[in-house]
Amino acid sequence: MAQNSSSRIDESALTKGQRRKLNALRKSVGDEVGERAFAEWLATRPVAKSDENATLIVDTLWPLVQQGKLAIPRGGYLLRRGRGRIIVEPAKQ
Repeated sequence: MAQNSSSRIDESALTKGQRRKLNALRKSVGDEVGERAFAEWLATRPVAKSDENATLIVDTLWPLVQQGKLAIPRGGYLLRRGRGRIIVEPAKQ
């Protein structure tokens, strides 16, 4: 069965749950119908707005992480505003 490459869905841009749903639809109703149903379902999902502050923090810190100058442990950190300063604490597990 030949597939049209234009109807393929970019699976690398999907979340793990979305990939699972796509694969389940493909298994249950076939590749072509499953992808079409998934595309319709995905179009009805609300688009999540990204937090501008979180994006700014990531854009600022990511180059330091890539250079090896900053290591963020698995639990992460908690950022709080203090009186005229920023308080950085390890996140409580």
